[in-house]
Amino acid sequence: MDAETGGGNAVQPYGDDFVTHRVDQAKDLIVTQSRLRGLLRASRMVASDLSLPVVLTRIVEAACDLVDARYGALGVISHDQNLEQFVHVGFDESMVRRIGDLPRGKGILGLLIREPYPLRLDDITTDHRADGFPAGHPPMHSFLGVPIRIGTKVFGNLYLTDKQNASRFTAEDEELVQALAASAGVAIENARLFEESQRRQRWLQASTDITRHLLAEGPNPLELIARRAQEIAVADFSAVLLPRESAEELIVEVATGEYPDGLVGAVVPASDPLAGQNGPLMVIPLVASGESVGALVLGRRIEGRLFTDADIDMASGFVGHIALALELAQARADRDRIAVLEERDRIARDLHDHVIQRIFATAIGLQGLVSRTDGAKQEDRLAAYIDDLDETIGQIRTTIFQLRRRGRNDVPSLRGQILDIVDDATVSLGFAPHLRFEGALDSTVCNVVGEHLVAVLREALSNVARHASATQVYVTVWSTDGQVRLDVIDNGVGGVNPDGRDSSSGLVNMRSRAQELGGKFIVFSPLGAGTRLSWSARTRAPDPPGGMDPSDGTGPGGGRDRSSGTGPDGGTDRSSGTGPSGG
Repeated sequence: MDAETGGGNAVQPYGDDFVTHRVDQAKDLIVTQSRLRGLLRASRMVASDLSLPVVLTRIVEAACDLVDARYGALGVISHDQNLEQFVHVGFDESMVRRIGDLPRGKGILGLLIREPYPLRLDDITTDHRADGFPAGHPPMHSFLGVPIRIGTKVFGNLYLTDKQNASRFTAEDEELVQALAASAGVAIENARLFEESQRRQRWLQASTDITRHLLAEGPNPLELIARRAQEIAVADFSAVLLPRESAEELIVEVATGEYPDGLVGAVVPASDPLAGQNGPLMVIPLVASGESVGALVLGRRIEGRLFTDADIDMASGFVGHIALALELAQARADRDRIAVLEERDRIARDLHDHVIQRIFATAIGLQGLVSRTDGAKQEDRLAAYIDDLDETIGQIRTTIFQLRRRGRNDVPSLRGQILDIVDDATVSLGFAPHLRFEGALDSTVCNVVGEHLVAVLREALSNVARHASATQVYVTVWSTDGQVRLDVIDNGVGGVNPDGRDSSSGLVNMRSRAQELGGKFIVFSPLGAGTRLSWSARTRAPDPPGGMDPSDGTGPGGGRDRSSGTGPDGGTDRSSGTGPSGG
């Protein structure tokens, strides 16, 4: 064929069409090279940081620049196939406020979650699968969505809308964004692994610090647990919940951060703690020895990002360590408590076996000397010494009982209730009353009589605190020969008239209690000389109440009456029947 005539349609080697064709090819090549350089630049940019939030934002920015999209977003998919995080570009703050809640994975966004393949739409508003836009959302038309994979698992999706220099995204745009998504998957995995390693290190460090704090018996361990967990989980509030007597209820023991007023002390159902709180919540059970001993609750504001699977995993490890540390600390506290109780029992035993018996033997020896002593004066002095020894034995026995009961959480005995009332009165009186027991109180006095005696003692000490202006109070409780007697003596202003019209209802009640139990109630209160109150009753409540005289032979003035009984430790108990002055 003639080269000059050449078939009519061939491009002439150096004609205008040939040059134009070559120029167009050169332009396409330049554009392609430019876009490839843009892709390389975008890949370098997303891989230049190890902070996951920064990496996610850079991926969206690079994708928008690469295909000239006005708006872009990256949605992170949660385990329940919703969007747990939504990183967006192109929206200013006022626009975000108008839109409100971020997308959770409905409509076209949800389609990409269910079917993770690239998707291009010329106009998203006309697609029947679209869910529409919320009020305040800017208009959008062209759409390009591409999944981001880490290995075989879909991490999330890139969403790009409104191509600015054309009406729609092209197949070449799709290929470029797919290439960027592949690089982004590697960058995300590196950043996520780095961030998780850093967070795991912080959780482990917090576990170590709290365990050390617990084993050192530091103050407020639960508050420290809640505060550290809130800091590391980047939560807005945290709470530690402990079980109540009912297994179906928990009580909020401590709470930190932005929590509603009155949350501490609130009782919540164990099946759904803090169900009324808005925003993302993470509830991790505290499990020790296979049993739930409470829960750690972490929460964020309603606009905060959801907790991830990694958050739950790391918090669970932290809580597991803390539950074990709490169990160890409790075991250590129990061991120390047992050691203290054993030491108190040893001291009490030594006091009884050695000290009391030696004093008792001395008192018996002195009693033997009384009958062989000439002169009333010397006899009185020896008797006074014997009384002092009796008083000392009674005080030591009271101390033994206090040592043996302190730290025990069982139902208090009558002696224990009396000790508690005297301890409570120390605050209102401004000083500690002197207390003395005589006789086997707990084994002889029935519950009904004991309740009356406790009520009378409480009222008597209350009257002293309010009216007597006393600086000393002596409380003595006798139980002997089927009778129990309570004496309360103070050195206050006196002048109480139990039979006059001004007699208080408290004194009337004391008298009625004594009469109901077949006992007596006597008050001796000369003006300016203090008050002596003596209340007595049968140790067993009469049925019906009788009127017998329960006096044990010692009036309120106190003659010398030595009766043997059994103290709380099973030893012999000697009562002098005298007041604190020994007269």
